Amino acid sequence: MNYAFQTKHQENIAKAYGSALSISTKKSIEICNSIRGKPVQKAKNFLEAVIKKEKAVPIKRFGRDTAHKKEIGAGKFPIVAADQILKLIQSAESNAQNKGLDVKKLVIEHINANKASQPWHYGRKRRSRMKRTHIQIVLKEDKK
Repeated sequence: MNYAFQTKHQENIAKAYGSALSISTKKSIEICNSIRGKPVQKAKNFLEAVIKKEKAVPIKRFGRDTAHKKEIGAGKFPIVAADQILKLIQSAESNAQNKGLDVKKLVIEHINANKASQPWHYGRKRRSRMKRTHIQIVLKEDKK
C-alpha cells in the first residue's frame, strides 16, 4: 500500500487504511482537517461528540450555504463519516498496541481523504453515482 506519508522511522508509527468507504469525500476531508495533529484520545472524543450531535465539525473548504453553529461558524454533523473515521482510528490504535507502542502517547501524524471510484446505482428512474472515499491514517508515538 502506498501512503502519501513517507518516513524512514517505521518502528514508532502505526497505520490504517480504509478503502472505498461509502462516505462523502467532502465531509471526510473536513473531518480529517479538524483532527489532524491531535492526540488520538482527543480526536476520538471529538468524533464521538459529533456522532451524538454535541459538537459540530467546522466546515472551512466546502462551506457554501452552510448554517453557522455555536462558536465555530459554518459547521455540520456528518454522523456516518465520523463513525467510519472513528472505526479507522480505533483500528490504527489496535495496530499500534499490537506493535508495542504506548497508546496514551499516540498523535495523528497524517490523515488523508481521497476520492475513490464511483460505481453506478442502478434504478428504475435513472442511475446515479455512489459516494466512495479512501482514507489513510498514520499514528505516531509522541516522545513527550
